[in-house]
Amino acid sequence: MINPRPARLPARLGVLVSGQGTNLQAILEAIKRGELDAAVSVVISNRAEAMALQRAAAFGVPTAVVLHRDYPNRLSHQLAIAEILQSYRVDLVVLAGFDRILVPEFVRTFPYRIINIHPSLLPAFAGTLHAQQEALEYGVKVSGCTVHFVTEEVDAGPIILQAAVPVLDDDTVETLSARILEQEHKILPQAIQLFAEGRLEVIGRRVRIKSQG
Repeated sequence: MINPRPARLPARLGVLVSGQGTNLQAILEAIKRGELDAAVSVVISNRAEAMALQRAAAFGVPTAVVLHRDYPNRLSHQLAIAEILQSYRVDLVVLAGFDRILVPEFVRTFPYRIINIHPSLLPAFAGTLHAQQEALEYGVKVSGCTVHFVTEEVDAGPIILQAAVPVLDDDTVETLSARILEQEHKILPQAIQLFAEGRLEVIGRRVRIKSQG
């Protein structure tokens, strides 16, 4: 049994981003509303043009850009990111649209302290950046999103929360993605709050959510 817990409250978050940052926005707004007992200590992007950096700056959150081209390989690039996260003493690393697969050395640095949001009901359509398109092409009637702990095997870590989204006959990748994203914005802050409250236990492949109090 593994009991991931933050070292302090509010939980200190390090958020990794690559794109628009709408999930980051959802986290920041949940904190502002008092629904999430956490603070975003730093936002790190592997892309200087990521809109997520502007969202972070609007909330006064420190940001860092760590570019792939500045490092000889993926390992050194990600260890540089890990060093920044450690300097901010983060309790939880949140992948909020980070478009790179983490190397094992990075994962081992934060054991059961990294979570990811994936736009499918895992284990379906794992290991892809095009899960919504693949769901439509496969013809599934239900899709959704999953928050899970990150392990060395891609998209295979223990599942914390999931939300189902019906696939409509006239759906496009864009319409399905938009409805899934709405649910991502809900369950990602919820999962972070459960972590912050110390209510998550990992038992084998299963995550048990302990009752409050």
